[in-house]
Amino acid sequence: MLSISITSIKTLETQIKEFDKAIAAQMELLSNVLISIPGIGPVFSAGIIAEIGDINRFENHAQLAKYAGLAWTQYQSGNFEAENTRLIKSGNRFLKYYLCKAAFSLVRCDKEYKDFYHLKYKEVNRYQHKRALALTASKFVRLVFALLKANRLYRSAE
Repeated sequence: MLSISITSIKTLETQIKEFDKAIAAQMELLSNVLISIPGIGPVFSAGIIAEIGDINRFENHAQLAKYAGLAWTQYQSGNFEAENTRLIKSGNRFLKYYLCKAAFSLVRCDKEYKDFYHLKYKEVNRYQHKRALALTASKFVRLVFALLKANRLYRSAE
């Protein structure tokens, strides 16, 4: 029984590697500016581009972030405005997944994003990783929007 499950796991891993190679081959045929970002490979860039579609549908990065579900709800009444709010529940969950995973990959590869993530992580005591990751992904949305809109390659600030 155990040998069957180990064999099936190895088969699945082989299929995943084949899918990754097929995605990389298809992405070479397209103009892909996101691949120039360190830590963002063909799979993340393909997922982001596929879920966004035409970048010209969005006027600014805030619209793209809201479409991805990386915007916060607003609680207010009169002069009161809540400081602690949650992420909106609507949005494209697949795009949100790709943006968050890519942002975390970018945290490992880019010093600016690493510093930003750790700064946001230390600001609160609860839900540190989730909050820092959502804020980093929101910052990453601004980069993705700018690169796709201008159709230019990423250049590090350093």
